[in-house]
Amino acid sequence: MADTLKQRPEFRNINAVSDLPNYRLPIAGIVSILHRVSGLLMFVLLPFIIWMFDTSVTSEVSFDGFRSVFIAGVGFVPGWFFKLVALAIIWAYLHHWLAGIRHIRMDIKHTVTKEQGKSSAQIVLAISLTLTVLLAAKLFGLY
Repeated sequence: MADTLKQRPEFRNINAVSDLPNYRLPIAGIVSILHRVSGLLMFVLLPFIIWMFDTSVTSEVSFDGFRSVFIAGVGFVPGWFFKLVALAIIWAYLHHWLAGIRHIRMDIKHTVTKEQGKSSAQIVLAISLTLTVLLAAKLFGLY
């Protein structure tokens, strides 16, 4: 009876020092990790997002102050730094939204092959990075 049972695969523990530097994470795994990072980034930067919204819509005077922060900066922090923070929020939102749509699509289909997972991950990265670069050019005044 023991001969008819299917042999179970043998798994071994990985060694973090020797195995992890050589491990190549698939692009779908990278997109999944970036989805979590972008969600965390949006959560951490939520006070900045609320400040930007509040000062941009309160009055014309507060909007002028809002614009001056992005142009001249505040104190010793230059304006380009605030633009980089805003760009990080833009990337986080775009990536999180697109990766979320990808995950919902995969959940609806119920069957996803490795090739479909890889191609959808590549599409998410390409679209999110392209839109981020275009919005960065607009944010930094290139057009």
